[in-house]
Amino acid sequence: MAPEILITVAATAILQTLFGAGVLLFGTPILLLFGYEFVDVLAVLLPISLSINLMQIAKHRAHIDFSFYRNVLLLTLPPIAIFLFLVTHARINIGIVIGVFLLLIALKEFSEKIARMINSVMEYEKPYFVAMGVIHGLSNLGGSLLTALVHHKNYSKNIARATVAASYGTFALVQLLTLWLFSSGQIDISANENLIYLVIGVLVFGLTDEVLYARIDREKYRLIFSAFLALSGLVLIIKSVI
Repeated sequence: MAPEILITVAATAILQTLFGAGVLLFGTPILLLFGYEFVDVLAVLLPISLSINLMQIAKHRAHIDFSFYRNVLLLTLPPIAIFLFLVTHARINIGIVIGVFLLLIALKEFSEKIARMINSVMEYEKPYFVAMGVIHGLSNLGGSLLTALVHHKNYSKNIARATVAASYGTFALVQLLTLWLFSSGQIDISANENLIYLVIGVLVFGLTDEVLYARIDREKYRLIFSAFLALSGLVLIIKSVI
């Protein structure tokens, strides 16, 4: 059992509890920096991410924006499966591009010029959903684009988290099935270790949900969400240049 994986799981589970995404978004680049193989990283993080999302969906399923989720099912999932299968052994570095985009999304709260630019991009929703699937399959970073789009829509905190959780959980399910079908023989982390990491992630979710999430009002949530996007962007940029 690796302490760096335990710490990464606990820290990113807090973020996923708050925003519906975080375990894959932050956990993937962190564990890759520690030298783990991409397939092993997915084998550890995907069950944790999916479990947290399922608990969020169970608690707030009435808040899910199903028109948004339908676009995820129809336009985003097929590219995820196709491109994850294609790049199981090869990684494409597009983190810096996504990182800059996330920083712009965060800054639109403070700049009308940036807000107008982002609004013009977000008008093309269907191509955006497809691109999100391609990027997630290639790099596991489509969740950053998902959270950016949800933030752009100005949802309440429960709708934002539930919609991200439903979409991101479905991402994880498709990735798990793809790995199971095509890459199961490449995974080097044992099932017992994975179970320990999963339990840690679930326990952190339960504690964070009760102690922290319930006490954040809508306005504070939007500001924290902006900070989350900015941090996501910085992490991706830093990972891309080092």
